[in-house]
Amino acid sequence: MPNLSALRAFEAAARHQNFSRAAVELHLTHGAISHQVRGLEQELGLALFERKGRQVRITEDGARFAATLGRALGEIASAADALRQQGQNLRLTVSAVPSFAARWLAPRLGRFIELHPEIEVVLQASSQVQDLAREGIDVGIRWGRGRYPGLNTERLMGDVYYPVVSPRYRGGALPQAPEDLHKAALLRSNEPWTPWLKAAKLSLAEPAGGVMFEDQSMLIRSAIDGDGVALVRDVVVRQEIAAGHLLRLFDVAVPSVDNYYFVTPPGAASKPQVRAFRDWLNAELAAFGAQGLT
Repeated sequence: MPNLSALRAFEAAARHQNFSRAAVELHLTHGAISHQVRGLEQELGLALFERKGRQVRITEDGARFAATLGRALGEIASAADALRQQGQNLRLTVSAVPSFAARWLAPRLGRFIELHPEIEVVLQASSQVQDLAREGIDVGIRWGRGRYPGLNTERLMGDVYYPVVSPRYRGGALPQAPEDLHKAALLRSNEPWTPWLKAAKLSLAEPAGGVMFEDQSMLIRSAIDGDGVALVRDVVVRQEIAAGHLLRLFDVAVPSVDNYYFVTPPGAASKPQVRAFRDWLNAELAAFGAQGLT
């Protein structure tokens, strides 16, 4: 069994692709990381990094070894966390994309707490892909294509896009047909308009200029303020439509190529709080799906 300190140093260096950042994470010096990695290479009998001056690049063998180590260290962290929680209130840490966390999950979490008062829920909102095991996160709800190596991944649901507008937009003179969007201000986000425009048989070009919103919550806020017409996901905008803050335009909806996924690091899926959260989430999703599109 190689030295555990050397394994931790190598795994951090591989993940960061940088000895200095690994040193900061592990509270060591750059020289200590380099020394431990070289010692591990000598013990294994092959190079784990290619070195050019102070620049390093992991080898194919090193990348495979680092992936295995990452999973193993994640399982150790999960097992230690489970032991710490014995005899204490259970803690559940959930990370989700900001729009889903704020507009779908957070308004419903009170019902989960009522069912499970023994579970303390920590909800994090992040648009970055986090290392769940390394950061102590039990559950991630991600928006993407489902390719999350090293994680247990389960599809939750899909979503569709359609345009919405504030009832106060242009004094209430709202677009009545898709063709009217030629004269409207189309708000921009990371999700392109082009697929919806094609589905609506419009020859409009992809909007350019102005503000580019990286999160649907900010895009929805701008639409509520009457800044223009927004192309939004049904899951995160339904409550605003129900409240009358926004109106859905037309009957054209385009399915997204992305989906919502329930992901857990190795070992976390067996935790009682994670199982309870997954069962509750199943029930909430079933009720939400039964409502259909707005």
